[in-house]
Amino acid sequence: MNNSPEQTSFTPKQIAILLFSVFIIAFCGILYELLIGTLSTYFLGSSVLHFSITIGLFMTFMGVGSWISKYLQEPVLDKFIWIEWGLGMIGGFCALLLYATFSLTENFYLISFFCVAIIGTGIGLEIPLIARLIQKNFQFKDTIAQVLSFDYIGALVASLAFPLLLLPYFGTVKTGFLIGILNMGIAILNLEIFHEHLVNYKKLKLFSYLGSLILLIGFLLSFQMVTFLEEFLYRDPVVYVEQSPYQRIVLTQWKQDVRLFLNGNLQFSTVDEYRYHEPLVHVPMLSSKHKEKVLILGAGDGLAVREILKYPTVKEIHLVDLDPAMTNLGKNHWLLKKINQDALNSPKVKIFNQDAWEFINKSNDIYDVIIADLPDPNDTGLGKLYSKEFFELAKKRLSAMGTFCTQSTSPYFALRSFWCIHTTLDSVFNSCFPYHAYVPSFGDWGFNVAFPYKISKEKWIENVQSAIKQVDFHFQFLDKEEIVGLFFMGKDCEKVEVPIQTLEKQVLVEMYEQEWKQWHD
Repeated sequence: MNNSPEQTSFTPKQIAILLFSVFIIAFCGILYELLIGTLSTYFLGSSVLHFSITIGLFMTFMGVGSWISKYLQEPVLDKFIWIEWGLGMIGGFCALLLYATFSLTENFYLISFFCVAIIGTGIGLEIPLIARLIQKNFQFKDTIAQVLSFDYIGALVASLAFPLLLLPYFGTVKTGFLIGILNMGIAILNLEIFHEHLVNYKKLKLFSYLGSLILLIGFLLSFQMVTFLEEFLYRDPVVYVEQSPYQRIVLTQWKQDVRLFLNGNLQFSTVDEYRYHEPLVHVPMLSSKHKEKVLILGAGDGLAVREILKYPTVKEIHLVDLDPAMTNLGKNHWLLKKINQDALNSPKVKIFNQDAWEFINKSNDIYDVIIADLPDPNDTGLGKLYSKEFFELAKKRLSAMGTFCTQSTSPYFALRSFWCIHTTLDSVFNSCFPYHAYVPSFGDWGFNVAFPYKISKEKWIENVQSAIKQVDFHFQFLDKEEIVGLFFMGKDCEKVEVPIQTLEKQVLVEMYEQEWKQWHD
């Protein structure tokens, strides 16, 4: 065996293999960043914060790895393959490890940092080592150009493959094992192509093939392992799981209590969901004199649509939900169909799987009622749907006597966030009124209703009281006489002065993160 591979010029085929290795290394490196950032967002929210931290730490430790590489001596090829083996094993198991950490412990940040540090350092070590291996075949400037070109191309392909292919079709844990298998494949490819240059060929071969087998078993059993861990994450048995390009959808059931979770966040419990959906839907519906055409943003589970369909004057409902997996579940899963009373299959309902902003911006329809049942503003992507600019677009889609309503997070747990939404709405609409309801699964929850015309709060309440007496269907929560109680905020939820939310300055997202964080610490 040749103990000094750097003293040997490689064949064109071997150089091509090394450059292909750079491509896969970059491909896997970006995927690990995206994977850890995605899991952090799933479990802890705040996508901007956690992706920023993940990418920043990755770049830092890649720099550490590059610095350490100058101290690595011969045999460089052996060390390169050992590093690929280590990345395959640690990287392949990182998603499962993070899932288990969040489900079973409170050390997610520590383990996440460990994974980023090890993987980032390993990736940082590899590129300088490959550059050293091929420097005898090229001048320095050509070596750098070749290596970095393949590195950047691999990063581009990975950034497209993750959201479009890997995450929707494999999910997070299976994707982790798949990336690890790719790393191990590169180790084996270089092992066989350069076997005559390796000092520890037999040992490397044993570990590489054994590692590949372990990762393959993990890939094949990943669904069962995640299902097992989710039994700890969710207190009730999991009856349905789906990973869409946008979110992880989980349904649990214990006796009559069915719960929907998106990215680990509870969306509803059948025990008390009516205490949320009745105020969300019926307050704006009762506030509007005309209610023939209704737009609802979000609410792909169909529960809000169920409430809207109780009004016989409604002729058309447009439901806009970004995720087709969610609306398909609401239309076809027997549990959700039972809960939403098959609402999404009503001939009055038309579903649009689009971004709410895009739909509102491009729509030419005019609606009597618009209801926004969107997720809380825990990142800038969602924050834009609570901005002044978005509310201005929504106002343009309302009829002259129409009604707009949005869920507005909790006025008790996130007081400033609630009033920021109200203040922003109030800056756009001629009249805007807050209200709230107690939902045991969530606590005190807030809403805001707004009108493109001027009306006093007293007159609005009088109109709602009059309208609720005329309905001929049954309420589970709302009382025809006591509905006015929703419209008065308690002393601990009184209005506070806050700035408005705009696209340029998303103050709401920062408020929301700070306020909810104090309840989770």
